[in-house]
Amino acid sequence: MADEKLRYSDADLQEFKQLIQDKIAKAEKDLVLIKESFINDQNNGTDDTSPTFKAFEEGAETLSKEQNSILAGRQEKFVRDLKHALIRIQNKTYGICRVTGKLIPKERLKAVPHATLSIEAKNMQR
Repeated sequence: MADEKLRYSDADLQEFKQLIQDKIAKAEKDLVLIKESFINDQNNGTDDTSPTFKAFEEGAETLSKEQNSILAGRQEKFVRDLKHALIRIQNKTYGICRVTGKLIPKERLKAVPHATLSIEAKNMQR
């Protein structure tokens, strides 16, 4: 059974490393897009519209910037968590639940490659 193994093989770790590096590359591209839209100060062309409409536009723009800021923060955390996973791969501790000490199933790691808890440990937190 997989739980009896102490750690994933070097070949498995290499496979996870490639998956994580691909996810980091995509996440960093997404982060750049989010930040670009966050700092986009271009005029939306509302100068010649009614004052009421302009107020709505400014409110929507503020809300959009706040949402982009939240998204950027989440994306930065995601990238940081993925990079920490790479460090665990390097240390050969990747895929080991930090609570139970058992191997996290491959299916979970493929879905959530930065996971540090097994489903069993996650359920214990509730």
